[in-house]
Amino acid sequence: MEQLMRNFFLFLSKNRPLTKVAKKYGLRFGAARFVAGETVPLAVKTIKELNQKNLAVTLDYLGEFVDNEAEANEMADYSIKAIEAIGKDKLNAQLSLKMTSMGLDISEKVVMHNMRRILEAARKHNVFVTIDMEDYSRCQKTIDVFKELKKEFDNVGTVIQAYLYRTVADMEDLNSYKPNLRLVKGAYKESPEVAFPDKKDVDENFKKIIKMHLLNGNYTAIATHDDEMIEYTRQLVKEENISKDQFEFQMLYGIRPERQEQLAGEGYTMRVYVPFGNDWYGYFMRRLAERPANVAFVLKGIIKK
Repeated sequence: MEQLMRNFFLFLSKNRPLTKVAKKYGLRFGAARFVAGETVPLAVKTIKELNQKNLAVTLDYLGEFVDNEAEANEMADYSIKAIEAIGKDKLNAQLSLKMTSMGLDISEKVVMHNMRRILEAARKHNVFVTIDMEDYSRCQKTIDVFKELKKEFDNVGTVIQAYLYRTVADMEDLNSYKPNLRLVKGAYKESPEVAFPDKKDVDENFKKIIKMHLLNGNYTAIATHDDEMIEYTRQLVKEENISKDQFEFQMLYGIRPERQEQLAGEGYTMRVYVPFGNDWYGYFMRRLAERPANVAFVLKGIIKK
């Protein structure tokens, strides 16, 4: 049943007509738990609240299915506004973004132009930018963009997904760039031809790449809500005498906030992934797909309305 629900919500996440409807009607039916409003001021308010709890933030201006240059440029403009707001208030925050929202599906020229604009602004305001990883069909393109930008900018990282067979090879290839990587299990529905279908295999590969990246001496963001992975990392860094300055934990806004505060209280860098914007639908569906408990929360919220 759990797998059926996951597949159902992942299917819905790619529905363009429903995405348009969601943009029109705003954050309803529980999405506000996972999305910090639709504007930069609302996002800034959330960042400040989290910073006061000793939680770092990575801010993501949500956007999917961008298929024209004008919209991609607009998305980049708004990302720059977010960077400027972070810099102005000296917030403990970074920026995350998807290449498709910057024009990846349009042309290399468009996506590179927008990314250079964003990274120049981020460098000016001392803000780090992470390029989110999307589905398998865009994996190589995203890595290629990252490599090109890394030659020009130090303030850029990307994401590697443990559920893909290609992941270890990708990390070996990227190691010469000394990359700052966010390591995740993966949240898209992929074919068993390209991704591990069984959770236990994904978990083992996740542990493998965490160890691999840390022992290579690279900064590592372990993005997980899984206590087993958190404990594995804690034991590994203790055994290998790895400094807390070389890694951080990351979790999603609205999920396990008590655990987030606990890890921060133990002296770990705990970064909360905070999405905002009106293009929240696809992101929200993937959060529902990840955990059945999220669905129960949303249903409870609807009943109370």
